[in-house]
Amino acid sequence: MVTATFRFYEELNDFLAPERRRQEFACPCSESATTKHMIEALGVPHTEVELVLVNGDSAGFDRLLNDGDRVAVFPRFEMLDVAPLLRVRDRPLRITRFLADAHLGGLAHLLRMAGFDTLYDNNFQDGEIEVIVERDERILLTRDRELLKRRSIKRGCYIRALKSAQQLYEIFDRLDLARSARPFTLCLACNAPLRAIAKAEVLMRLPPAVRDRFDHFSTCDVCQRVFWEGSHWRRMRTLLDGIMPSS
Repeated sequence: MVTATFRFYEELNDFLAPERRRQEFACPCSESATTKHMIEALGVPHTEVELVLVNGDSAGFDRLLNDGDRVAVFPRFEMLDVAPLLRVRDRPLRITRFLADAHLGGLAHLLRMAGFDTLYDNNFQDGEIEVIVERDERILLTRDRELLKRRSIKRGCYIRALKSAQQLYEIFDRLDLARSARPFTLCLACNAPLRAIAKAEVLMRLPPAVRDRFDHFSTCDVCQRVFWEGSHWRRMRTLLDGIMPSS
Protein backbone atom coordinates (compact mmCIF):
# COMPACT_ATOMS: atom_id res chain seq x y z
CA MET A 1 0.00 0.00 0.00
CA VAL A 2 1.26 3.49 -0.89
CA THR A 3 -0.02 6.91 0.12
CA ALA A 4 -0.33 9.86 -2.30
CA THR A 5 -1.47 13.42 -1.72
CA PHE A 6 -4.16 14.86 -4.01
CA ARG A 7 -5.42 18.36 -4.83
CA PHE A 8 -8.30 19.00 -7.23
CA TYR A 9 -8.98 22.39 -8.80
CA GLU A 10 -11.99 24.51 -9.76
CA GLU A 11 -15.21 22.66 -10.64
CA LEU A 12 -13.64 19.22 -10.11
CA ASN A 13 -14.19 19.82 -6.40
CA ASP A 14 -17.93 19.39 -6.98
CA PHE A 15 -17.36 15.64 -7.33
CA LEU A 16 -15.43 15.23 -4.06
CA ALA A 17 -16.62 14.57 -0.55
CA PRO A 18 -17.08 17.95 1.19
CA GLU A 19 -14.14 17.47 3.56
CA ARG A 20 -11.75 17.01 0.60
CA ARG A 21 -12.73 20.04 -1.46
CA ARG A 22 -10.25 22.84 -2.27
CA GLN A 23 -7.44 21.42 -0.17
CA GLU A 24 -4.72 18.82 -0.23
CA PHE A 25 -5.52 15.45 1.30
CA ALA A 26 -3.66 12.17 1.66
CA CYS A 27 -5.19 8.97 0.35
CA PRO A 28 -4.02 5.35 0.49
CA CYS A 29 -3.62 3.67 -2.93
CA SER A 30 -2.98 0.12 -4.01
CA GLU A 31 0.52 -0.59 -5.35
CA SER A 32 -0.85 -0.95 -8.89
CA ALA A 33 -3.03 2.19 -8.79
CA THR A 34 -2.78 4.61 -11.72
CA THR A 35 -3.71 8.28 -11.73
CA LYS A 36 -6.94 7.44 -13.60
CA HIS A 37 -7.89 4.73 -11.12
CA MET A 38 -7.45 7.00 -8.12
CA ILE A 39 -9.04 10.10 -9.69
CA GLU A 40 -12.18 8.11 -10.46
CA ALA A 41 -12.11 6.26 -7.13
CA LEU A 42 -12.29 9.68 -5.50
CA GLY A 43 -15.41 10.45 -7.55
CA VAL A 44 -14.15 12.51 -10.52
CA PRO A 45 -14.97 11.14 -14.02
CA HIS A 46 -11.88 11.09 -16.25
CA THR A 47 -13.78 12.96 -18.98
CA GLU A 48 -13.79 16.06 -16.74
CA VAL A 49 -9.98 16.14 -16.47
CA GLU A 50 -7.61 17.95 -18.83
CA LEU A 51 -4.30 17.97 -16.98
CA VAL A 52 -2.65 15.90 -14.25
CA LEU A 53 0.59 16.91 -12.53
CA VAL A 54 2.49 14.38 -10.42
CA ASN A 55 5.21 15.98 -8.34
CA GLY A 56 4.99 19.02 -10.62
CA ASP A 57 5.42 17.08 -13.88
CA SER A 58 2.58 16.47 -16.32
CA ALA A 59 1.45 12.84 -16.43
CA GLY A 60 -0.97 10.62 -18.30
CA PHE A 61 -3.83 8.58 -16.91
CA ASP A 62 -1.64 5.45 -16.95
CA ARG A 63 1.00 6.84 -14.55
CA LEU A 64 1.55 4.42 -11.64
CA LEU A 65 1.50 6.15 -8.28
CA ASN A 66 4.36 5.83 -5.82
CA ASP A 67 4.47 6.44 -2.10
CA GLY A 68 4.69 10.15 -1.36
CA ASP A 69 3.53 11.34 -4.81
CA ARG A 70 1.73 14.69 -4.92
CA VAL A 71 -1.04 14.75 -7.54
CA ALA A 72 -2.69 17.93 -8.84
CA VAL A 73 -5.75 17.49 -11.08
CA PHE A 74 -7.14 20.24 -13.31
CA PRO A 75 -10.31 20.62 -15.42
CA ARG A 76 -10.43 21.87 -19.02
CA PHE A 77 -8.79 25.24 -19.42
CA GLU A 78 -10.40 28.19 -21.21
CA MET A 79 -7.97 31.02 -20.46
CA LEU A 80 -4.67 29.40 -19.42
CA ASP A 81 -2.22 28.19 -22.08
CA VAL A 82 -1.14 24.68 -21.13
CA ALA A 83 0.19 23.77 -24.58
CA PRO A 84 3.74 23.02 -23.31
CA LEU A 85 2.39 20.42 -20.88
CA LEU A 86 1.32 16.85 -21.51
CA ARG A 87 -2.45 16.73 -21.49
CA VAL A 88 -4.10 13.46 -20.54
CA ARG A 89 -5.55 12.95 -24.03
CA ASP A 90 -4.01 13.36 -27.47
CA ARG A 91 -6.77 15.54 -28.93
CA PRO A 92 -9.03 18.27 -27.52
CA LEU A 93 -12.44 17.36 -26.13
CA ARG A 94 -14.08 20.21 -27.95
CA ILE A 95 -15.43 18.34 -30.97
CA THR A 96 -18.84 19.91 -31.13
CA ARG A 97 -20.99 16.90 -31.86
CA PHE A 98 -22.95 15.60 -28.92
CA LEU A 99 -24.94 12.68 -27.60
CA ALA A 100 -27.36 13.53 -24.80
CA ASP A 101 -28.50 10.70 -22.55
CA ALA A 102 -32.08 9.84 -21.67
CA HIS A 103 -32.46 12.53 -18.99
CA LEU A 104 -31.39 15.44 -21.21
CA GLY A 105 -34.00 15.58 -23.96
CA GLY A 106 -34.68 19.27 -23.34
CA LEU A 107 -30.99 20.11 -23.62
CA ALA A 108 -30.71 18.09 -26.84
CA HIS A 109 -33.61 20.08 -28.29
CA LEU A 110 -31.94 23.39 -27.40
CA LEU A 111 -28.53 22.36 -28.74
CA ARG A 112 -30.11 21.43 -32.06
CA MET A 113 -31.85 24.78 -32.05
CA ALA A 114 -28.42 26.40 -31.66
CA GLY A 115 -27.11 24.39 -34.62
CA PHE A 116 -25.13 21.65 -32.86
CA ASP A 117 -25.39 18.06 -34.11
CA THR A 118 -26.91 16.28 -31.08
CA LEU A 119 -28.07 12.68 -30.97
CA TYR A 120 -30.82 11.84 -28.51
CA ASP A 121 -33.06 8.84 -27.99
CA ASN A 122 -34.51 8.08 -24.58
CA ASN A 123 -34.33 4.38 -25.44
CA PHE A 124 -30.53 4.36 -25.74
CA GLN A 125 -28.97 1.87 -23.34
CA ASP A 126 -25.62 2.62 -21.70
CA GLY A 127 -23.84 0.07 -23.91
CA GLU A 128 -25.24 1.68 -27.07
CA ILE A 129 -24.21 5.12 -25.84
CA GLU A 130 -20.68 3.88 -25.22
CA VAL A 131 -20.40 2.47 -28.75
CA ILE A 132 -21.86 5.55 -30.49
CA VAL A 133 -19.77 8.07 -28.56
CA GLU A 134 -16.55 6.19 -29.31
CA ARG A 135 -17.42 5.47 -32.96
CA ASP A 136 -18.62 8.96 -33.86
CA GLU A 137 -16.25 10.87 -31.55
CA ARG A 138 -19.16 12.65 -29.88
CA ILE A 139 -19.14 14.44 -26.55
CA LEU A 140 -21.40 12.61 -24.10
CA LEU A 141 -23.67 14.88 -22.06
CA THR A 142 -25.00 13.21 -18.94
CA ARG A 143 -25.75 13.51 -15.23
CA ASP A 144 -24.61 9.90 -14.71
CA ARG A 145 -21.09 10.01 -13.23
CA GLU A 146 -20.61 6.25 -13.53
CA LEU A 147 -21.34 6.35 -17.26
CA LEU A 148 -18.60 8.98 -17.71
CA LYS A 149 -16.12 6.69 -15.94
CA ARG A 150 -16.36 3.99 -18.61
CA ARG A 151 -12.94 3.49 -20.16
CA SER A 152 -14.01 3.83 -23.82
CA ILE A 153 -15.72 7.20 -23.26
CA LYS A 154 -13.01 9.77 -23.91
CA ARG A 155 -15.17 12.87 -24.41
CA GLY A 156 -17.91 13.81 -22.01
CA CYS A 157 -19.37 16.50 -19.77
CA TYR A 158 -21.17 16.04 -16.49
CA ILE A 159 -24.18 18.39 -16.50
CA ARG A 160 -24.71 20.15 -13.20
CA ALA A 161 -27.81 22.28 -13.90
CA LEU A 162 -31.27 20.70 -13.62
CA LYS A 163 -33.33 22.80 -16.06
CA SER A 164 -32.70 22.67 -19.80
CA ALA A 165 -32.19 26.43 -20.34
CA GLN A 166 -29.61 26.56 -17.52
CA GLN A 167 -27.99 23.42 -18.95
CA LEU A 168 -27.61 25.18 -22.30
CA TYR A 169 -25.95 28.16 -20.60
CA GLU A 170 -23.64 25.78 -18.73
CA ILE A 171 -22.51 23.95 -21.88
CA PHE A 172 -22.02 27.17 -23.85
CA ASP A 173 -19.86 28.53 -21.04
CA ARG A 174 -17.80 25.40 -20.35
CA LEU A 175 -17.09 24.55 -24.00
CA ASP A 176 -16.99 28.12 -25.35
CA LEU A 177 -19.68 27.36 -27.96
CA ALA A 178 -21.16 30.80 -28.60
CA ARG A 179 -19.10 31.65 -31.67
CA SER A 180 -19.65 28.21 -33.22
CA ALA A 181 -23.44 28.31 -32.99
CA ARG A 182 -25.50 28.30 -36.19
CA PRO A 183 -29.05 28.83 -34.90
CA PHE A 184 -32.05 27.32 -36.67
CA THR A 185 -30.05 25.24 -39.16
CA LEU A 186 -30.99 21.80 -37.78
CA CYS A 187 -34.32 20.05 -37.37
CA LEU A 188 -35.35 20.09 -33.72
CA ALA A 189 -37.03 16.70 -34.12
CA CYS A 190 -34.49 14.60 -36.01
CA ASN A 191 -31.21 16.54 -36.07
CA ALA A 192 -31.03 16.73 -39.89
CA PRO A 193 -30.10 19.94 -41.76
CA LEU A 194 -32.88 22.38 -42.61
CA ARG A 195 -33.24 24.12 -45.96
CA ALA A 196 -35.22 27.13 -47.04
CA ILE A 197 -38.36 26.38 -49.02
CA ALA A 198 -40.77 28.58 -50.94
CA LYS A 199 -44.12 29.24 -49.34
CA ALA A 200 -45.93 27.97 -52.42
CA GLU A 201 -44.34 24.53 -51.97
CA VAL A 202 -45.68 24.07 -48.47
CA LEU A 203 -48.86 26.14 -48.64
CA MET A 204 -51.25 23.22 -48.31
CA ARG A 205 -49.36 21.87 -45.29
CA LEU A 206 -49.73 25.07 -43.26
CA PRO A 207 -52.42 25.97 -40.72
CA PRO A 208 -54.64 28.79 -42.05
CA ALA A 209 -53.32 31.32 -39.49
CA VAL A 210 -49.74 30.56 -40.51
CA ARG A 211 -50.53 31.00 -44.22
CA ASP A 212 -51.82 34.49 -43.53
CA ARG A 213 -49.07 35.70 -41.18
CA PHE A 214 -45.74 34.23 -42.37
CA ASP A 215 -43.78 34.19 -45.62
CA HIS A 216 -40.43 32.55 -44.81
CA PHE A 217 -40.17 28.81 -44.18
CA SER A 218 -37.65 26.01 -43.85
CA THR A 219 -38.13 22.27 -44.01
CA CYS A 220 -36.44 19.03 -43.01
CA ASP A 221 -36.06 16.52 -45.84
CA VAL A 222 -35.97 13.62 -43.38
CA CYS A 223 -39.14 14.11 -41.33
CA GLN A 224 -40.83 16.62 -43.69
CA ARG A 225 -41.60 19.07 -40.88
CA VAL A 226 -42.01 22.74 -41.81
CA PHE A 227 -40.72 25.55 -39.60
CA TRP A 228 -41.51 29.27 -39.47
CA GLU A 229 -40.67 32.22 -37.21
CA GLY A 230 -43.63 31.97 -34.86
CA SER A 231 -43.90 32.43 -31.09
CA HIS A 232 -41.76 29.35 -30.35
CA TRP A 233 -39.03 30.66 -32.65
CA ARG A 234 -39.13 34.05 -30.90
CA ARG A 235 -38.77 32.45 -27.45
CA MET A 236 -35.82 30.44 -28.66
CA ARG A 237 -34.26 33.50 -30.30
CA THR A 238 -34.50 35.39 -27.00
CA LEU A 239 -32.80 32.53 -25.17
CA LEU A 240 -29.95 32.40 -27.68
CA ASP A 241 -29.50 36.17 -27.71
CA GLY A 242 -28.75 35.93 -24.00
CA ILE A 243 -25.72 33.65 -24.53
CA MET A 244 -24.39 34.53 -27.98
CA PRO A 245 -22.19 37.54 -28.79
CA SER A 246 -23.92 40.28 -30.75
CA SER A 247 -22.78 40.55 -34.35
